[in-house]
Amino acid sequence: MNLERQIIYSLEQAFKELFDHQVGEEEISLQPTKKEFEGTFTFVVFPFLKVTKLNPEISGAKIGEYLVSNCAPVNAFNVVKGFLNISVSEASWLEIFKGLYQNKSLGQMPANGQKVMVEYSSPNTNKPLHLGHLRNNFLGYAVSEILKANGYEVIKANLVNDRGIHICKSMVAYRHCGNGETPESSGLKGDHLAGKYYVIFDKEYKKQISDLVGKGHIEEEAKKIAPLILEAQDMLRLWEAGDEEVVSLWKKMNSWVYAGFEATYKKMGVDFDKFYYESDTYLLGKDIVEEGLSKGIFYKKENGSVWVDLSGEGLDEKLVLRADGTSVYITQDMGTCELKYSDFKFDKSVYVVGNEQDYHFDVLFKIMRKLERPYGNGLYHLSYGMVDLPTGKMKSREGTVVDADDLMDEMIATAESHTKELGKIEGFNPEQAKELYEILGMGALKYFLLKVDPKKRMLFNPQESIEFQGNTGPFIQYSHARISSILRKADQIGVDYDPTGFSDLDTLQDAERDLIVILSDFEKKIKQAGEEFSPSQIAQYLFDLAKEYNRFYAELSIFNESDSQVQSFRIALSSLTAKTIKAGMKLLGIKVPDRM
Repeated sequence: MNLERQIIYSLEQAFKELFDHQVGEEEISLQPTKKEFEGTFTFVVFPFLKVTKLNPEISGAKIGEYLVSNCAPVNAFNVVKGFLNISVSEASWLEIFKGLYQNKSLGQMPANGQKVMVEYSSPNTNKPLHLGHLRNNFLGYAVSEILKANGYEVIKANLVNDRGIHICKSMVAYRHCGNGETPESSGLKGDHLAGKYYVIFDKEYKKQISDLVGKGHIEEEAKKIAPLILEAQDMLRLWEAGDEEVVSLWKKMNSWVYAGFEATYKKMGVDFDKFYYESDTYLLGKDIVEEGLSKGIFYKKENGSVWVDLSGEGLDEKLVLRADGTSVYITQDMGTCELKYSDFKFDKSVYVVGNEQDYHFDVLFKIMRKLERPYGNGLYHLSYGMVDLPTGKMKSREGTVVDADDLMDEMIATAESHTKELGKIEGFNPEQAKELYEILGMGALKYFLLKVDPKKRMLFNPQESIEFQGNTGPFIQYSHARISSILRKADQIGVDYDPTGFSDLDTLQDAERDLIVILSDFEKKIKQAGEEFSPSQIAQYLFDLAKEYNRFYAELSIFNESDSQVQSFRIALSSLTAKTIKAGMKLLGIKVPDRM
């Protein structure tokens, strides 16, 4: 039983024995004691005064006395109005520390027997990945790793949007002016090459619209009758009919894009267990429409279109099949949802998709629940906000969308110049220095995008993200490198920092105790981050831990400490901090250097 659970259990017993009242575990919560008061945990007495029938101070004092007498870890208390501040004995903190230090599976919970699918990335095969995709991929990967740490079996899925009018636009432009260009002949990554032709299509299409408007057409009409858009629509019909020439071009251009994506994903440090392709799934869902009709969940209008009425769930009527029998997005998504469950029999399915799709997923999930799917209640939309950039801070290939490859390259270059400027690469050979720049640049980028609550729109400031001070990835990475240096020195001079080396230690300094307190919170934070699908909780925890360690390092000596037991303990405390930082950053997909 962990420390908090022990104290909560003793509080339950206190209410039973002192006040003859049964209080449920879920009613009792502990919070960290404010720094200005003595204590580790605070129990708020006010909500229980109806039970105690005493004033807040007396209630707190009676409960506190009970804890000191009956809960072994508690050695003192104080009451401030209706707040019971609980102190834990130093012996208990040392035992907790030894348990953490000897834990071989730090930050990894036992298997819970549940399976969860996390779908993220979901790119279009007509252009490269951009800044928004970076937040998406980093969120999806980090959530997957956090859920694994919580004991879930995780399937990382990627639904690739590889068909549709937008794909045909790139194909039309390439057919007109590609002249056999390939990634090899152009020197461009395949996704950038496809994106180049998508941009060409857009420019030429806009010219045609302008010409038609000049000839007297209204703009909306011009958009529909411009020759290029008609050609793209015709190409989509030919693709759906299996036209050999069109399908061949589609396969060729998509193969270029997949090779480009693979290189980008590798640089991002993300991966997938299963790929789904819209070209395989776009016709799915029609059987579910028939099922919904037969069960009276869907209904037909006079024109033959099929709808669902969600007004009882706070939404409105939603089209699920067109009058001509063709699918809409929700049709396809119902079918894909069923396909995923058929493949993996998951308990939960998390969709990492921007908040512009909030309504769509609300509709999808309500439909699947109305259809009484066994996985209906396990569907979750991890909705995230847009990422903005300070104007002019980063290069953009087209001037409107910041390319993911460009941004990663520039972050690594920024890390290089900043690290050289601070002189943190002494003794590194060129290969080691290059690896360090990549670790720092990518760490800065990932941490900055992950430290913000996913639901919030955010401003990404590249220069701020790379700083070695403040709430940044490099600050935490540098803290790890500093501790690694201490551990190397300890090994060199032969310090034994196994718990046997400080077995008789019985007193703690405030900075030591505070560091143990935050270290003991690691698994709790992982659990919270998993329940809320929020990597930002891990990021904040790691920043707090690094700050606490730096305070400990500034206040207390390690190698000048004359007491060998105290020295041994402080090195062990440093070692556990480094392991925790490394394990926590790994959950965010971030590497930490051993030296800088």
